[in-house]
Amino acid sequence: MDFSIIIPAHNEEVTLRVTLESLVAQTLLPKQLVVVNDNSTDATLKVAKEFANKYPWISVIDISSSEEHQPGSKVVNAFYKGLETLDVAYDIICKFDADLIFPPNYLEKVAALFKSNDTIGIAGGILYIEKNDNWVYENIAKQTHVRGPIKAYRKQCFEEIGGLKRSIGWDTVDTLLAQYHGWQMATDTNLKVKHLKPTGAQYQKNSKYKQGEAMYKMRYGITITSIAALKLAMKKKSPSLFKDYLMGYFKAKQNGLEYLVSKPEGDFIRSLRWKGILGR
Repeated sequence: MDFSIIIPAHNEEVTLRVTLESLVAQTLLPKQLVVVNDNSTDATLKVAKEFANKYPWISVIDISSSEEHQPGSKVVNAFYKGLETLDVAYDIICKFDADLIFPPNYLEKVAALFKSNDTIGIAGGILYIEKNDNWVYENIAKQTHVRGPIKAYRKQCFEEIGGLKRSIGWDTVDTLLAQYHGWQMATDTNLKVKHLKPTGAQYQKNSKYKQGEAMYKMRYGITITSIAALKLAMKKKSPSLFKDYLMGYFKAKQNGLEYLVSKPEGDFIRSLRWKGILGR
């Protein structure tokens, strides 16, 4: 099973090195891996080239984009720049972050997940972060959800969902659209990936409305958005986030932002969300 990996990287000179070290040590090596250096001002490009010079299946491209942190769109734009350079003959396409340490058998075990069931479209392990000198589960999503930093897609699934959406929420809408097209998700909870920079650590104040914007774009509707926003705010122990999420939703609605999904897909997504809310 051939893996193609794309790693967008912006100012990740330290973490990129350990990420690549863990990938070149895999028991199942990828067919190809491209590091997309996105406007870095540190030695990220130098580190990437160092590995590319040593391993023929690693390549590097250097792009320039806005220095502004743009949740979702910036990383997906970089991903597509990398995708353009890859040989299309692959079985699995991965979008990995540049701040991860993978166990040596990671790709081998993910391949086993895909091989176990032809209907599995997205698969991966789970993310751990360091707290008080211990590695603990990064508890911001269910362990059945394959997180954005470690996405791996079966090629057919990736094509049927229309690839990755250039927007915040891309790593949620992908799983919803996969289910719309009849695909399943699979996680191996024994595959523990160390996440060196906890999710959201780089988000700026002007990004606080983006989560609500994503809910609008996925056609959640105000009721499901309110429930989801409340749950997220409670999980993050920040009541003010509830207001921010709702404000983001209404700002998106007021501005008439384009939806990420069609009306039939939106109907399916709301039905799926209600089943989850009601425990059906």
